[in-house]
Amino acid sequence: MNRTVAFFACFCLIFVMPHAGAQETFRPMSDIGTFKEKLAVMSGATQTIVCNFVQEKNLSVLSEKVISKGQFYFKKENNIRWEYTDPYKYLIIISNNQLFTRDDKNQNQYDIQSSAMFQEMNKFISGCIQGDILKNDRDYAITYFESSRSYYVTLIPRNEKMKQMLNEVQIFFDRKDLTVSSLKMIESGEDYTRINFIDKKLNTEIPVEKFNFK
Repeated sequence: MNRTVAFFACFCLIFVMPHAGAQETFRPMSDIGTFKEKLAVMSGATQTIVCNFVQEKNLSVLSEKVISKGQFYFKKENNIRWEYTDPYKYLIIISNNQLFTRDDKNQNQYDIQSSAMFQEMNKFISGCIQGDILKNDRDYAITYFESSRSYYVTLIPRNEKMKQMLNEVQIFFDRKDLTVSSLKMIESGEDYTRINFIDKKLNTEIPVEKFNFK
């Protein structure tokens, strides 16, 4: 497996919640401009995010969904830690333009700047978390929806490289505070990765050691 594929594989192990659309009725967003303005204010004021997550991975080759749990940490600028704790231990850290992964047997470190695809995926991850990706209508066709509880945005890649990896991205925002509550990546056919972000805490102190490669 080359480094670009490895990076994307690590990322695909990461995202979303039981589909909010199954419980909510969404309609086209009535005021996209105000939504984007409020999201920009929230993103600018958010320095750190700490939360738990529940991940659902659906693969057509498997009869049952793969469910994983863990903790997520984000700190500006672009420091990310995904820590899987159940049913297995797995760690992903992105910091200082480096990607670090570790499981029970192996650990690896990659220079994100060494690959255009690494850089693209790093920008994609950070953009989804902070909502900045909604500014990128050059690389994505973006559609906006809302319900009484949530905002819901779909992104269809225009970029050929992204099209090879993703058919669609769905981002759900909590209407109360505009934080990302769920992210779903549809890869192909019925294959997708989904994560529900729960127990979110904003702007709490995160020890620098959380983003160290050890």
